[in-house]
Amino acid sequence: MKKLFWREHLPLILFMASALLVVLLVFWYDGYDHPVTAAYAVFLGLTILAGYLAFRYFTHRDFYDRLSKPITSLEESIKHNESAPLPAALSGLMEEQYRQYRNVMEEWDRRRKEHLIFMNQWVHQMKTPLSVIEMITQEDDNDSYKSISEESDRIRRGLDMVLYMSRLETFEQDFSVMPVGLHQAVVDAVHENKRYFIHSHVYPEVRIETDLIVQTDAKWLRFVLLQLISNSIKYSAGSGLKVTITAYRSDNHREVLLEVIDRGIGIPTADLKRVFDPFYTGENGRKLKESTGMGLYLVQEVIRKMNHRIELESEPGQGTTVRLVFAL
Repeated sequence: MKKLFWREHLPLILFMASALLVVLLVFWYDGYDHPVTAAYAVFLGLTILAGYLAFRYFTHRDFYDRLSKPITSLEESIKHNESAPLPAALSGLMEEQYRQYRNVMEEWDRRRKEHLIFMNQWVHQMKTPLSVIEMITQEDDNDSYKSISEESDRIRRGLDMVLYMSRLETFEQDFSVMPVGLHQAVVDAVHENKRYFIHSHVYPEVRIETDLIVQTDAKWLRFVLLQLISNSIKYSAGSGLKVTITAYRSDNHREVLLEVIDRGIGIPTADLKRVFDPFYTGENGRKLKESTGMGLYLVQEVIRKMNHRIELESEPGQGTTVRLVFAL
């Protein structure tokens, strides 16, 4: 606080010292030979300056103190009890700016909530005709119906991504930790992608003990597994190879590791650092033209919010391993 005060008034002090020095020089060149009187005049000038600085310091002390200390909240920045004109005027200006900022933020928050409500309602409305299409296509083994069924699966996966992305902003309100059996969770996720496996000529392999339990949110874990399995199928399509989902305890028994391993085209080394960036499709995404660049980003955000870890390893032409780490 004191440093700020002296830094602000240093120009005034230098100006007053220069003014007194100029006055003394004028009298000296004019032949004035009463040094005691001149010194007394200088003393009076410095005393008046010191009095002004003391008055300024005590009337603006709270103001300088507020400027010198970091604030912990926006509300704290508009609290003031200064009586001096300049601090009071500045505090009034900041209070008005804060009020306008609050109005803008409240309006933005209202629009954001309306957008989320609209997106949730739209997704649910789209799922109704999609369910009808799936019921119709399941009743016939016609190849055309199979193609329609496969496309409806793609639409459903896209709708689920939109729905979960909109819920991500209110994650804490939709989060419930409970014991979850990894074997059953993975089997369910594989079953939901069975048509995708068959159409892509890729085969699932689940190697997880039935008694392996982790503490997590079952619904969000389902979303993560569906995304990872869908990616592994997409980038292994037509290979005729397996996608292996395995889980095991770490050597120190403090963690459970779940791995989704594919033998597909792999990820180019240049893309590895950016695979979790939003909307980044990379070289593979541009080739296949099906990637949105949001899948792994959403997976990472969900995993981070659930206090788990995600790791990814890949070699071009060899495949990709995505590893989820659950603390015990």
